[in-house]
Amino acid sequence: MKIKWGHHFLRIFIIVVLVLLALQVYLLKGVRGKAIPADRQDVHYSSTPTLLIPGWGGNSWTYQRLIHRAQKEDIAQKAMTIWVAPNGRVIVKGKLNHHNPVIQLLYIWNYTSGYSKQTQQLRRVMFMLHNQYHIKKMNVVAHSYGGTEFFHADLRSPKLQKEVHVSHLVLLGVPVDESFGRKTRYTPLLVHRSKDQNFTQLQEAVDAHSITSIQRIDNWMGQTKKGTDGAVPHVQSQMLKTLLLGQDVEYHEHIYKHTNHSQLHQRKEVLNRLMDLLWEK
Repeated sequence: MKIKWGHHFLRIFIIVVLVLLALQVYLLKGVRGKAIPADRQDVHYSSTPTLLIPGWGGNSWTYQRLIHRAQKEDIAQKAMTIWVAPNGRVIVKGKLNHHNPVIQLLYIWNYTSGYSKQTQQLRRVMFMLHNQYHIKKMNVVAHSYGGTEFFHADLRSPKLQKEVHVSHLVLLGVPVDESFGRKTRYTPLLVHRSKDQNFTQLQEAVDAHSITSIQRIDNWMGQTKKGTDGAVPHVQSQMLKTLLLGQDVEYHEHIYKHTNHSQLHQRKEVLNRLMDLLWEK
């Protein structure tokens, strides 16, 4: 009897694993690109790509609505999908164009306890885009830990800062310093109370090499309760202002009320503002 139950348990376990693997493959297939006429008079079309970086556990769904909206309204075209594996292997599908090309980045596995591995993978992707596709300028949209990974990949690499310029960086619920909770109100003096070693690493990088790669940052946060989007307290995102003190970077901040962490990349209001910022004339 015990042997039979053991066999049943093993079969169930194998089925569950196969289902989860199939689901992961489905979630990582990438949003389908669609050619656009690129003839709207109120849209500025260019070859500058926009890199979409998902957060922890993020997948094709994260920016699916944004991509569909941009293509349906003939504003931007999904041109390339990049998959990056934990071992650093990069797989690319598609090619760039002059119709506001969008690059969707997908981590094959981003369920780790931290984001240091994804930071390394992202840096590898950005160097690949520069070296193989000769990209010297881009826009970046990053959700949650995707933005944190971008800062560590970019600010801690003087070589990457020198080679790839970021015209617009749009952050959606991105924690920069996780020392504080939603009841803490941001002030520049919080830097003296920070216990986040990752934030300290960013601060040391900025002190050693001024930020030269980023032109404009839009730091957007959601709000479901006072001071939080339900996942990331505002103060954790606002600590970015401390890093930018004395830096030649244009900074804008906005809080979307009645918007949770996931809705920051789903709500029509957010997407409209994002598309206007990146591609409007």
